[in-house]
Amino acid sequence: MSHAAQYFHEARRITEQMDCEMIERIAEGLAELRARGGRLFLLGVGGSAANCSHAVNDFRKLCGIEAYTPVDNVSELTARTNDEGWETVFAAWLKVSRAGSNDAVFIFSVGGGDAEKNISVNLVRALDEAKRRGLKVYGVVGRQGGYTKQVGDAVVVIPTVNAAHVTPHTESFHAVVWHCLVSHPKLQIAGTKWESTVKASAV
Repeated sequence: MSHAAQYFHEARRITEQMDCEMIERIAEGLAELRARGGRLFLLGVGGSAANCSHAVNDFRKLCGIEAYTPVDNVSELTARTNDEGWETVFAAWLKVSRAGSNDAVFIFSVGGGDAEKNISVNLVRALDEAKRRGLKVYGVVGRQGGYTKQVGDAVVVIPTVNAAHVTPHTESFHAVVWHCLVSHPKLQIAGTKWESTVKASAV
């Protein structure tokens, strides 16, 4: 089997094993967040940070959810890293944002954070800050889910079907899951451009 065939065979297996009930729980939670006027803060590192930026656009534009991510402000992110340290950048950002019990955090991560192994400790500190402030915690993570799974209210763990491809599959399925959410009938309030164009042409 070629690499491409193997990779997409693994992707099919992940899709078949996906926890759809957990995704529905997140959709319900986000619908409730919007109804109470809460904000959604998306946190991630590396490729997951880029996913946060994309997802913020979709949650705001398609679902009318007030969403933000600290990774969109590179000046603040790098200043805090330089002056205060990488571990606290997200927790400090939540403090300045006056995050409260009406709000929620959404984590995109491959491992979910692990302070003991010194992996994504900034996510761990942010989760601790979020729990102290009474925020709901949602996430899409890989491996065993890490700290995000431990403390989260509704967290999707992307199944591991090949340990050698955990990172690419997890980061790819971040996008699959959030696109499932922003197109969910309980959340989507604005049409996507391409689909609306096709509908207009068919009339």
